[in-house]
Amino acid sequence: MNRAAAAAGKANSQATLGQSSSSWLSARRVRTHALLLAVVLWTVYAVDMSTPGLLDRFGTIKGADFLHFYTLGKLALANRGDLLYDMRAQAFELANFVPQARGYTYVSLYGPQVSLFFAPFAVFSYQWALVAWLALNILIYAFCCFAVWKTCPNLRNEGKTVVVAALAFPGFFNLVLWGQTSGLALLCFTLMYLALRARRPFLAGLAFGLLIFKPQLALAVAIIFLCAGEWKILSGSVVAAAGEIGTAWWHYGTGVMRNYLHAITHVGEVFPFLEPRLYQTHSLRSFWTLLLPWSTLSWGLYLASAIVVLVLALLCWRSRVPLPLRYCALLLATVLVAPHLTVYDLTILAPAFLLLVDWALSSQNRSFSGALELLIYLCYPFFLLGPATRFTHVQFSVVAMTAMLWIIWRASLGDGTKRAVSAAI
Repeated sequence: MNRAAAAAGKANSQATLGQSSSSWLSARRVRTHALLLAVVLWTVYAVDMSTPGLLDRFGTIKGADFLHFYTLGKLALANRGDLLYDMRAQAFELANFVPQARGYTYVSLYGPQVSLFFAPFAVFSYQWALVAWLALNILIYAFCCFAVWKTCPNLRNEGKTVVVAALAFPGFFNLVLWGQTSGLALLCFTLMYLALRARRPFLAGLAFGLLIFKPQLALAVAIIFLCAGEWKILSGSVVAAAGEIGTAWWHYGTGVMRNYLHAITHVGEVFPFLEPRLYQTHSLRSFWTLLLPWSTLSWGLYLASAIVVLVLALLCWRSRVPLPLRYCALLLATVLVAPHLTVYDLTILAPAFLLLVDWALSSQNRSFSGALELLIYLCYPFFLLGPATRFTHVQFSVVAMTAMLWIIWRASLGDGTKRAVSAAI
């Protein structure tokens, strides 16, 4: 009886895959388009980085944002915690560490624990430290994609497509291009998902709490967990966050922590420096800011739409749909609600896209699944078209992500969809 049921389920899955393949977004077409995009992106990257020395073809320091983390690591090695939140002093020290980067200035908002994390990288020259950091990010990204892909039964025979799509993902490309820390955020979210899947809420909380180094990415999920009464997850989060901050406090002392608190509570004073290219951010705040020239109205609409997104994500989380869909709602809400989210932070959506495609292939509701497949496909170019919003003033990426969250919420309302999703896990 069990063998017959398993064979029927496998046949149904294959039929669904065949149905998807016959649509316009067939696996072959997606793989071809992703391969073309990956070749273009990484060829541009290779050409840009092929210049001798530390400056790329545009005269920008290679791994531009990593330079800031490298400087923080150097300050940690010299035990100069007093300079962690002094922008002018850091700019002077930075020029001593990397003379080719003279004239660079960075906003200091990261917690002091970040400087301790990057101290081992700062032992090396900037060039070799950058190579090591990028290699670590690539390994983290590969691990996270592989770990989530292994939980997707309908994608197990699509390994090549998954690899090519992962390489073409704009978030990953920008993560490597800028040398940012979003790979660590992706790791936190992935470990949280794996722990939730194993029904270990406290461990999930520990993974989520480590995200305190990028608090803007923890905002939405923390609110949703608080409203849902996920006390085991929240207790683990408090333990991990306290341990991370406490380590820095113990190392640097109260004075540095006071400077850090002052920096994050006065972030509004440095926002113009924090987002010199607003069009490269992808959230509800940037959507309304780019669309409307009146700051008070745009902020009001951001807060109102953020509340709507949080309510939808909360309803999804408290619904009976399986964990993969609920987790995807969390990640989409994270991106949409974040007050500051740059294009490289979109890396955290890689697991969500895998899980949503896996659900789409198993769903019997083609109106939902077909729309999701199309939206995910469109997000790839939308994430790359940020500069175009200087002229269009409309961030289609935010519209697409909001539509995906809406579809997940609609799917959570249907009993038939619930049964179809249950077959996927």
